[in-house]
Amino acid sequence: MSERALRGTRLGATSYETDRGIDLAPRQTVEYACQNGHRFEVPFSVEAEIPVVWECRFCGQEAALLDGDEPEEKKTKPTRTHWDMLMERRTREELEEVLAERLAVLRSGGMNLAVHPRDSRKSA
Repeated sequence: MSERALRGTRLGATSYETDRGIDLAPRQTVEYACQNGHRFEVPFSVEAEIPVVWECRFCGQEAALLDGDEPEEKKTKPTRTHWDMLMERRTREELEEVLAERLAVLRSGGMNLAVHPRDSRKSA
C-alpha cells in the first residue's frame, strides 16, 4: 500500500501544503523604471523600508523608484596621485634640493648606469 501512495511523484520537488487558513503579511507593490524604459513592480511588506533603487529584472541596470526621491550621490574621495602623496611629505624646495643632489651624482659619474650592480658582482 505504501508503495502505491508515492507512485508517480517526485519527492521534494512538489509541496503539498496550501495557503488555506493562513493570513499573509500585508503587502504593497512598488513600481520601478530603468533608463531603458523597462517598468516592473516589486512586492514589499507594508513595514519594509522601500529602497530608492532596484536592479532591473529585464536588463540588470539600476532602476529608480517611480514617484520617489532621487537617490543621493555617494561622496567619493578625489583620486590621489603619486605627486599628491609626495607633496604631502615634502615641500617643493626640498624636492628641488633632492633633484639637484641626484643630478650632481649622475653628472659626476658616481653612478654607472651601463652596468647593473648585480651584474658587476657576477664577473668578479
